[in-house]
Amino acid sequence: MMVLKDETFKDLRDFIYDNTGIYIPDTKKYFIENRLSKRLEEKKIGSYEDYFYLLKYNTDKNELKVLYDKITTNETFFFRELQQLEVLVQQVIPRIKEERKIQTVKIWSAACSTGEEPYTIAMMLMDNPKTCSLRLDMVASDISDVVIERAQQATYGQYSLRNIPEQYMKKYFKQGAGTNYTLNSDVRTKVKFMQLNLLDDKKIRGFREMDVIFCRNVLIYFDKKAKLKVVTNLYESMKTGGYLFIGMAESLHDITRLLRPQILGKTVVYQKA
Repeated sequence: MMVLKDETFKDLRDFIYDNTGIYIPDTKKYFIENRLSKRLEEKKIGSYEDYFYLLKYNTDKNELKVLYDKITTNETFFFRELQQLEVLVQQVIPRIKEERKIQTVKIWSAACSTGEEPYTIAMMLMDNPKTCSLRLDMVASDISDVVIERAQQATYGQYSLRNIPEQYMKKYFKQGAGTNYTLNSDVRTKVKFMQLNLLDDKKIRGFREMDVIFCRNVLIYFDKKAKLKVVTNLYESMKTGGYLFIGMAESLHDITRLLRPQILGKTVVYQKA
């Protein structure tokens, strides 16, 4: 088995941080070894040093995409953290609709992984009498091209589907091979997917005037400096009065005062003043 030397681990860790903002502490050296060892075998690369050289000097541009997929955790499923989704559909969107007298709502699911979050939001808005008449302008992004491709295919297994209410399964899903189900086109066409690094200031300039942004369970992978940069990018992408949802266990308390916390239905939501 190939050995990841401490010096090479630090080189890889710093490279990953510089490119993604994801910070991997010294205690997680095993994480890098576990995630990359099979990749080195697949590529027939003899050492971690050679792999780092490949990444650093960009001799294979596709390898960065593979690296991003290997180091990110794509733990997600439909109707995750339901309290927040209910607050969005029952309170936030109706409030935006009433205050702004709008017929189109712009939502961004940042770090969307394989698509369960934005598709859940789309289904809930389509199903709710208060929001079903609204036009949904939704974009979903992730750093990994691999998960974006899976999101666009919209075929899911039992783990992803386990929390979906029966009425949604019957209305929006069709059984495929084995225990897999595919989401119907009515929902799929509501969401536009794209690859995006949340630290990419230039590319994020294309995201503006968002009514709502979801960036849940992402900030925990960044250090304070990277968190501030990501949150600032999200802030600049929002309309005045827009809303930001982060993970239930996350907080912006020690990161920024630019976004004002509000408690809605036992859920903390951040609003751009």
